[in-house]
Amino acid sequence: MYYAPYRYQYPYYVNVPMYNYGRQPVYWTFPNQNVTRFDSFRSSNGNENMLLTDYGPKPFVVNINEATKQNNTYRTALWTGAHLQVTLMSLNVGEDIGLEMHSDVDQFLRIEQGQGIVQMGESKENLNFQKEVFDDSAILLPAGTWHNLTNTGRIPLKLYSIYAPPNHPFGTVHVTKADAMAMEEGYGNGNGKGILLKEHMKQLKNGNVQENPNFFSKAKP
Repeated sequence: MYYAPYRYQYPYYVNVPMYNYGRQPVYWTFPNQNVTRFDSFRSSNGNENMLLTDYGPKPFVVNINEATKQNNTYRTALWTGAHLQVTLMSLNVGEDIGLEMHSDVDQFLRIEQGQGIVQMGESKENLNFQKEVFDDSAILLPAGTWHNLTNTGRIPLKLYSIYAPPNHPFGTVHVTKADAMAMEEGYGNGNGKGILLKEHMKQLKNGNVQENPNFFSKAKP
């Protein structure tokens, strides 16, 4: 049985060494309403805090390698626009994304740390494409393709994912895989998610999403 997920606040600040392996504690904080949103991702430069939040849909520049390696959550949305979304992911040793398929979303994955195995196929019973992946590997997932990615290494598998169009709500943060699964269950196995994403696109185009980042918390099973 899945539980109703707690709606995590964002942004969150990570203050850990870049290669401190394992899921790290996440410290949540409320944004300072008097501070202008950053338009770039600042280097950690030692132990300096790094701000990981959803910067979409404004123009944005980031050191994606550093951002990906600093992320210790299962999934964090870094940029969500009307037609594209970037998320950061970290898979613990032995953990996988889980067999899934996006019927109308193309996806790009890039590995920045670790190693794993990616499986793909036209049906979940026939994953006839399998490759080992490592640092700098790029994975292209056409819409309608069943796929899974498993961490087969001894350290967390760090990657970023690009969805076109977006596949998750603006500001999504899943600290663990269980959080992600619970959220999907809350969408009624995806039925409510598609409707909300369409509404999300309208709000992005109208510039209203940042004023109401928890819009998707209204999803009902």
